[in-house]
Amino acid sequence: MVRRRLSHPLVAVFGAALLTVPWLGLRTVFGVGLQTGVTVALSGIAILGASFLLAWGAETAEADVPRAFALAVLAVLAVAPEYAVDALYAWEAGINPGSPESMEAASLAVANMTGANRILIGIGWSAIALFTVVRARKTGDGAVERRDGFLADVVRLDRGISTEILFLFAATLFAFFVPLGAGIGAFDMFVLVGLYVVYILAALNAPHEHEEQIGVPAYLQSYPRPKRIATTLTLFVFSGVVILVAVEPFAHGLEDLGTSVGIPSFLMIQWVAPLASESPELIVVAYLVNKARSTAGFNALISSKLNQWTLLIGTLVLVYSLSLGYYGPLPLDAHQSGELWLTAAQSYFAIAILITFSISIREALALLGLFFAQFVYSVTGTVFTIQVPLSEVAITFDGATSLIGFSVVYLVLGTVLFVSRRRDAVAVARLSVRRLRGDYSTGETTIAPED
Repeated sequence: MVRRRLSHPLVAVFGAALLTVPWLGLRTVFGVGLQTGVTVALSGIAILGASFLLAWGAETAEADVPRAFALAVLAVLAVAPEYAVDALYAWEAGINPGSPESMEAASLAVANMTGANRILIGIGWSAIALFTVVRARKTGDGAVERRDGFLADVVRLDRGISTEILFLFAATLFAFFVPLGAGIGAFDMFVLVGLYVVYILAALNAPHEHEEQIGVPAYLQSYPRPKRIATTLTLFVFSGVVILVAVEPFAHGLEDLGTSVGIPSFLMIQWVAPLASESPELIVVAYLVNKARSTAGFNALISSKLNQWTLLIGTLVLVYSLSLGYYGPLPLDAHQSGELWLTAAQSYFAIAILITFSISIREALALLGLFFAQFVYSVTGTVFTIQVPLSEVAITFDGATSLIGFSVVYLVLGTVLFVSRRRDAVAVARLSVRRLRGDYSTGETTIAPED
């Protein structure tokens, strides 16, 4: 009898909610000051509990709204702390424009945003792909296709992500031109935010494909529709609030721990803080993969990348201008322009991988390896000089040069893939356009099989 009661789905819901109580009670309600280590531990546990609630809310919502829209909402809520951190620096940049403090805050806003985007692809996409292949041995996930050859297994993705790929590709191409202006300005905001608005409208018009659930989502979906919607909204709101109030202290706590051992604050802002703010998203996706729902997991990751690459960049100028009290583009220095180009180049390469609606172990390792290569270079701050043979010319490679160098590597690899997969690219474009027109039939568009 006791075992039966403990196996009830609501026990899991209350258990996840209880994980948030210590943090909410000690810090948020009573305002008790905590040591850095305790802050990191309690806020991290709260994020874990809220992430499960968020995932269950998104799966339950699929009974009433298109899955693409439910996953888009999940993606926005899961990365909401990233928006909060970036908005904080953008606001501080507008307090005393032109001062060293303002320029540093503007630089940190861009660094945090580009770091978050590169982590999402470099670690998020690659690690989840590898985790999916490993877990498939136990979960029997039908999305994993075993192939002969060294590291040849692939994860097959839902053809429905063609719309996300199209919008992400458009945003990526536009991002290459952002640093060419006076900074991140109003035109950039209108284009990038506009792309995301159109994408959300397309997601709302997608067909309602209900996937049979198990466990907590299945139980919650059995509720009558009014009660089910109220439960879903409660899970979304509660988990979103918990993540919003827990991630910033979690990220800052990690920063403090890092600086206490000698890690520069700039590196903590660019890498550790975004990694902390991306943790709810990665936990949710890992949970979905563990349930053999890797397709939904990757849809959430790609949707998250799309909203960060459009809304996050586009709204920086809005927050900066509100802080200024008048319109002004968020300034970019040479280094942050390079950061934007590198982030766009990584996105370009990642899209070239996805146009076959699959990602192999080799491709996942390529994303991960390239990310760690540029990460290590940026952390070590390596500077070296190459003497050009038979001349007096010497080329010095510093931080800014390395950003351009890695961008070129991503662009060359991505272009090679796009050329070799040009039929796939055309097929994805046609499928996306048909879906935007409201045609969700299978059609004659096919994706060429990989060699």
